[in-house]
This record gives sequence, C-alpha cells and structure tokens, in this order.
Amino acid sequence: MTTTANVGFEKELFKMADKLRNNMDAGEYKHIVLGLIFLKYISDKFNERYEKLVQEGDGFEEDKDEYIMDNIFWVPKESRWQVLRDNANSPEIGKLVDNALLQIEKENNSLKGVMDKRYAKPDLDKTKLGELITLITNVSAKYHDEKDLMGRVYEYFLNAFADITGGEFYTPTSVVKTIVEMIEPYKGRVYDPACGSGGMFIQSGKFIQEHSQNINNISIYGQESNPTTWRLCKMNLAIRGLDGNLGAHHADSFHNDLHKNLKADFAMANPPFNISDWGGERLKDDDRWQWGIPPVGNANYAWLSHILTHLGTRAGLGAVVLANGSLSSNTSNEGNIRRAMIEDDKVDAIVALPDKLFYSTGIPVCLWILSQNKSHENYRNRCGETLFIDARNLGEMVTRKHRELSEEEIKSIASTYHAYKNKEGNYKDIKGFCKCARLEEIQKHDYVLTPGRYVGIAQEEDDGIPFEEKMTKLSTQLKEQFEKSNILEKQIKENLKGLGYDIN
Repeated sequence: MTTTANVGFEKELFKMADKLRNNMDAGEYKHIVLGLIFLKYISDKFNERYEKLVQEGDGFEEDKDEYIMDNIFWVPKESRWQVLRDNANSPEIGKLVDNALLQIEKENNSLKGVMDKRYAKPDLDKTKLGELITLITNVSAKYHDEKDLMGRVYEYFLNAFADITGGEFYTPTSVVKTIVEMIEPYKGRVYDPACGSGGMFIQSGKFIQEHSQNINNISIYGQESNPTTWRLCKMNLAIRGLDGNLGAHHADSFHNDLHKNLKADFAMANPPFNISDWGGERLKDDDRWQWGIPPVGNANYAWLSHILTHLGTRAGLGAVVLANGSLSSNTSNEGNIRRAMIEDDKVDAIVALPDKLFYSTGIPVCLWILSQNKSHENYRNRCGETLFIDARNLGEMVTRKHRELSEEEIKSIASTYHAYKNKEGNYKDIKGFCKCARLEEIQKHDYVLTPGRYVGIAQEEDDGIPFEEKMTKLSTQLKEQFEKSNILEKQIKENLKGLGYDIN
C-alpha cells in the first residue's frame, strides 16, 4: 500500500533537529526551525539568481530589480545564509538571525509582519541554534540536487510538528489530497476561510502542476485567525512560489471577513471542530445565515453557511471537513438548517472518513461537498440527488495513533465522485461503499446524512465452502483448542501448587 507519508532524508533531518531541541517546548521550537528553513529557502533562490547574474558579467548581481522582476525575494548582504553559516558558533548568532529577518522584511513588502524574530531571546540556547544552522547547511549541501529541497523539508516538518504538538494548524496530507482530487480546483478563485498553514493551497498547486496546468490560473484567497499560524501560511506559500491574498493581518472570518465580497469558484476548509466560543451571539442578524441562525454553542453550521455564501452561483464547489455529529445533530436549530440546505439542493456529496486521521483528535470525520449549481452545463444534472460514500473502513495505521489513506484509496473516493458528477461518468451504486440518493429518500431518514444509512452493508464474498463442511471444520478446531486449554490449566495449577499455592 502506498501511503501519502513522506520518506527519505526529511525524516532523518527532523530526527536530528529534534535532538537539538533540548528542553524547549515543541510548539516554540517549531517556529525556530521553520523560520530557519524559510530563511535558507529564500537565500538559496537568491543565490541561484545571483550566480546567473555573475556569469552574465554585466555587474547587475547587486541590483534589487533583477530579483524582484523574477519574483525572487531580495536578500540583503547581512541576511544571506552564508553569513549565518560562517557565524554559527558565535554567541551572537541569535542577534544575527533576528537582524537578517528584520532586514529581509524591510526590503520585501510582502513579508512584512511575517518573519518571527525570536532567535535572540535569552532562553534560546545559542549553541544549539548554531548546531541547527550547521545541520541545515550540511543537509542542503548533501542533497543540493534534490528538486524543491527546502519546500519538501518545510512541508515534512509541518507534518512532523503537527504530530507532536496536536496539529492545530495542520490538515493531514491524505485528507487534503482527498478534497483536492475530488473538487479539482485547477482554475479560478480558491478560498479557505480557516487556512491554517496553507495545506489546501499547496496541494491545489501540486494538483495543477501534476495535470500540466498553469499555476497562474488560480487566485488564492485565505484567512487565518491565529497570528503565528498566519505567518506559517505566508511562508509556506512563498516557499511554494504561490501568491495568495491572506489579508494584511490575521483575522476571524466570522467577525472580520477580509474577503466579504468574494464569490469563489472553489472553497476548501478544515475549520476547528465543534467550537463553542465563536461569538455567534453577536451575529444573530448576519446576512450569511440564509438557511437559519447557527447555534451559539457550535460553529459547524456557521462554517457551512459562511462557505456557501462565498461560493459563486454559476458553478461554485466547496469541501468542508467537519465532525460526524454535523450529519445528524438536531439540537439548537442545526437539524432545521441542514434540512433547509438539503431542500435548497446545496449538498452534493457526503464522505464518511475513518478515525485517527487527525493529529489533534482520534474521532472520525466527514467531508461535506457543497454545490451552488447541480445542473451546471459542465456536469451531469444531479438536481435533487446527493452522493453518499462510506470510507470508514479505509486507511492504514502508519503509527500507533495515526492513520493515513493510501493514494489508491484517495483515487477510489475521488473517481467515484467524478463518475457521479461528470456527464461521461459511468457511476454505479456499490453496496457498502456508495449510493446516489434522491431527496425523497433523504426525507424518509429525517434529513440525517450519515452515509451508513444509505449505502447499506457490503455483501461478503462466498468462499464456496458449504455451510455444513465449514461448521464441522470450525467445531473440530474449537474442540482442539478446548483440549489445549485444559492441559495448560492443569500445568499452571501444578506449578502454583509447587510454590505453595493450591487453587483447587
């Protein structure tokens, strides 16, 4: 089985870097390491262009415009990685790193407020910091021929830190891939109102490149309420060469919508599950609640309503990760909102996913695929219908606590949706896995959207052995096991008796 987990030098690098953490909290150390990797990345890109300009021999290697015109960050002399490399053992290395980041911010408007300058703090071991800089330098030199070296390292470290810090800023790669493979956001405006570290955008970019499309065909719009995570996302996009509008600062999508007039072609989101302190009591009359007012104690349906409001009416598609309770809850108006959304034909598909996919929680989750126009000319007319996929039994445990969907399983889910959605698709219900249900059937289930209610139980394959023969064989095996059990019981009693303990 091919999982979406990364393997190779990234894993070894993380192990070595984590050893240098000493007693520092992983959440703090995360920013130390990721900031250095980002600095190494932009310095590498600068050096590549610098060497080309030197070879051209026109003396433009220190001309800032020569870099800006190629979408390369201008790195001042004191901020270049070789300065940090050469001073890695200096007790002043923390101040040098902070100054390097400060100067880069001054010279590049798009990075203002992004660089996390915490390296000169007294409680950061400067010897360990120097060792980390040397480690990154050596790995970069060893694997300099690797394509997208620092981009791969950055993404792997985001994943690994999510595993040990609870993953509050990170959507697992296999979940993001499933979403992107299903809705195929390769052209138009792509929106994520809870963008975290930007995984949805990064995977969209990869999808476009893998399908030989132009990355410039998408416009990225995102929003993130956590300031440190907002910075991570800005860096993540920059490392991947993606230009995104994340607003000039972090902000709450409910109370300070930075893209209020946006009508997106695609929306993808993994918002916080079941949050109760989202301030709904201050938004009772909000225009976004077209299908009903979401409960103050749970933001799930506020997210669904927010995203539907931001989808363009022509052919907008959205994918939202939510806790399974959203599929059946009837408390505090949620059942009524769900009914209104279904009656308004906004729910295109529901996918039940297995448990343990997330680092922050072991609960199973689901995907809501939302559509503004099920009769759009590009698709098969699916008005009044919803696809249900039960993928709860998929995935493989890659660690003791974490499960991943394989590439093959992701393609199975996505291809089922495409067959249902596309005009040329050859869709068929598969008992136990997928079912296309009409509105009338959903109404009979009181608008509960749990896929298991619709897909049924998969038929077990007949192994061809007659029932009587099978029972005879099983009975014989059971008799032999009982006999072995009796022998073991006698041996244990005799051993205990020899120790002075008679349990007869």
